[in-house]
Amino acid sequence: MLDHQRRFLDLALQRGVLRFGEFTLKSGRTSPYFFNAGLFDTGAALAHLGECYADALLASGLGFDMLFGPAYKGIPLATTVAVALAGRGHDVPVAFNRKEAKDHGEGGQLIGAPVRGRVLIVDDVITAGTAIRESIAIIRAAGGEPCGVLIALDRQERGQQGSRSAAQEVSAEFGIPVLAIAGLDDLLARADERPDLAAHKPALEGYRARYGSQPGE
Repeated sequence: MLDHQRRFLDLALQRGVLRFGEFTLKSGRTSPYFFNAGLFDTGAALAHLGECYADALLASGLGFDMLFGPAYKGIPLATTVAVALAGRGHDVPVAFNRKEAKDHGEGGQLIGAPVRGRVLIVDDVITAGTAIRESIAIIRAAGGEPCGVLIALDRQERGQQGSRSAAQEVSAEFGIPVLAIAGLDDLLARADERPDLAAHKPALEGYRARYGSQPGE
């Protein structure tokens, strides 16, 4: 496990973003853990989160020209990643969309830098992939080319149909990589390193055995 993955998981646990228990997901599944990125809700938490995103992105070696944050959660995330990248000597443009286009002022659906070149989409998670598909359409319509997706946590569980996860489906459909700071496998590895998490490991392993996606699918 890489240092930025440990820092991210520890931050998520500290902030209550990552919690253990019994949670009913939109899919109807009962999950032993829940991830709510909206609880990264202070300047310090967002700054640390942005650094984890930036480290994961730079470690991947993926080439990109700018960042795009899908409304709404992706907007602060792409912004904080851009700030973190600038602190590492990579000053890149950032843009995001509105849910509804304005017909006054500057108008339009997009805010920020012109969308051009290789555009990396930044979001919290991929559940059904709807926001990512909408973002890809917006980026292409504006003249940019989506080059990848960067998310915080990959639950690494298959969708309602087939053996692939939502992240794997997006990657296969559009031919772009989906990067994550950490995934369920990393959470399990962290549970081996932190005694306070050991009690949750059997439930996590059971969930992965039942709903986990297949690597490389």
